[in-house]
Amino acid sequence: METADRRLRMQELIDKLNLASDAYYNGRQELMTDFEWDALFDELKQLEEETGEILPDSPTNKVSEDNTEGQKEEHEYAALSLAKTKSPAELVKWAEGQPIWISWKLDGLTLVVTYDNGKLTKVVTRGNGHIGTNITHLAASISGIPQHIREKGHTVIRGEAVISYNDFNQFLMESGEDYANPRNLASGSLTLKDPEEVKARHIQWIPFTLVHTDEDIISWGERMAFLEKNGMTTVEHERIDAPTLSQVKEVINKWTVRVTSKQNPFPVDGLVIAFDDTELALTGSITGHHATKAGLAFKWQDEAAQTELQEIEWSCAASTISPVAIFRPVELEGTTVKRASLCNISECERLGIGGAGTQLSVIKANKIIPKVIKVIQSVGTFDIPSHCPVCDYPTEIVVSENSGTRTLHCTNAACPAKQLKIFTRFVSKEGMNIDGISEQTLARFINLGWISEYGDIYLLKDHIQHIANLEGFGERSAANMMRSIEKSRTVEAQRLLYALTIPMCGIDVCKRLLSAYPLEELISIASETTDTSYFAHIPGIGPEKSASFIRWFNDRKNQETVARLLGQLTVTQTAVQPAGKKCEGLTFVITGDVHHYKNRNELKAYIESQGGRVAGSVSGSTSFLINNDITSNSGKNKKAKDLGIEIISEDTFIERYAQQDTTPAPAVPTEGSLF
Repeated sequence: METADRRLRMQELIDKLNLASDAYYNGRQELMTDFEWDALFDELKQLEEETGEILPDSPTNKVSEDNTEGQKEEHEYAALSLAKTKSPAELVKWAEGQPIWISWKLDGLTLVVTYDNGKLTKVVTRGNGHIGTNITHLAASISGIPQHIREKGHTVIRGEAVISYNDFNQFLMESGEDYANPRNLASGSLTLKDPEEVKARHIQWIPFTLVHTDEDIISWGERMAFLEKNGMTTVEHERIDAPTLSQVKEVINKWTVRVTSKQNPFPVDGLVIAFDDTELALTGSITGHHATKAGLAFKWQDEAAQTELQEIEWSCAASTISPVAIFRPVELEGTTVKRASLCNISECERLGIGGAGTQLSVIKANKIIPKVIKVIQSVGTFDIPSHCPVCDYPTEIVVSENSGTRTLHCTNAACPAKQLKIFTRFVSKEGMNIDGISEQTLARFINLGWISEYGDIYLLKDHIQHIANLEGFGERSAANMMRSIEKSRTVEAQRLLYALTIPMCGIDVCKRLLSAYPLEELISIASETTDTSYFAHIPGIGPEKSASFIRWFNDRKNQETVARLLGQLTVTQTAVQPAGKKCEGLTFVITGDVHHYKNRNELKAYIESQGGRVAGSVSGSTSFLINNDITSNSGKNKKAKDLGIEIISEDTFIERYAQQDTTPAPAVPTEGSLF
């Protein structure tokens, strides 16, 4: 290759790598896999070595820019990236016989956290390694970042903001949003402005190195112990005193097994090696944007296999119809692989997926997830189904506002595939906690016509003999299932509310709603009100979640489903004790604008904190109608006058019933049937 051609190829690689890195680090749709990025990066490095030239903006000489909105801040200590290797022998050569530590290379977003005099002073994203974005206002929304520590000096710590696989899957199911992986979700979440919305993503910060402390601690292991003494949960780590090739291979194999057997709850994309002697780590030189002695990243050598696409299966889950590549079986990482998710339409188009006969290159990413990394030769066309493969309703392509990702959706709200997912959540451990009913079992029962709504699960006993005769069952397993179903008839309100699969209503939202209202009243209000922001005043709810909750209960079919279900259950709930008795025994109706309180919901919260009740409409049981326009001819005023109910202004209410302390007392547990 001529020098000019090399330079052209180098610039092409630089443009591709920088574009992909920008998307990777800033929460947008991924443009290439780690496997592809590493391959192009290695090719660029090779060309730079051959030509002796490094072009401007080369990713071998810089870290990706941080495009996160917010105040930019220069790092006190540059956050340089680590050199990489896939060879245990190279790792041993790098270690030079010195004691080393091995830890997870967590796949998230690096945050630099600073403390002064024991108090958290700032949290900054890694950014380009020299300048990041200050996101201190989100610190309380990220688990694992203490507001205070024991150490009173100046302390700087780097850690990874990650989302577990379980929390990632839960978020996708509850939100309907489309993110490629947990790291992509974590990165996108830290661009949000609302701390409560960030908190709902369950981001966890895991420290992986102590950058600075005023104490004289040279050992890397002791520095990690220092962090743990200050209340932090550090990344898992293991010491190797004499890093010989055999010992290093043994430890790497042990950690690799933990990845392949899914024993680690967080996404990782390799291992990190650090010298125990932190002074030794500072003696290395700076090459490009790497500090040669500061650490080494070990990445698994992905085993790729070439195969042939047989068909694309469109798999329905929740509201999304996802393409799955079915290909000629190949052996990868000691297992037979014959299918891999293609994620979405955008990913298929990026790869250039064709039809049957297309030649593919496949890996198991990070030793776990089968993934198509390249189309070697495309044959035929990539056809997007115009009708749902399950219910035959028309499909539609939806473009995500967050990532620009194109996904396929079924337009039938009652599609059995969508119902399968909601029934799976209904019986889940977090929901009604019914053992013995898997997603596959639910699919069989739905196909047999036994389940079409939640209450049908409690009628499965009518089919017990048939169930016992089904393949894979038997009298014992059928009986165990029935016992589990009967046990679930007594359920805590939070579990029931979560089990209903109300959009945007996850575990945290259920807790918040039920901390403000008893379940019976919550359902009654949501079913009757047309004010979609009714519950927006509750901390952590806001207008979107409130609207979603109310719209769901405004649906008559949902009301009937819940009513039938409640007739089959005994529901328990912790009751909220009033803080006072100013309004005890009184029922109020509030209408019109308020002036002293922020809104009607705040006035309602005060009344309930004082033992009163707020109803949505005037009736014979109403004690007072609160309306600042007492003389209006509104329907509620007229009805109150007809019933002889006193109409009072907000000022009058405050004179009679207001008091300084309106904070509700903490909930105390009480049990009993609500219905």
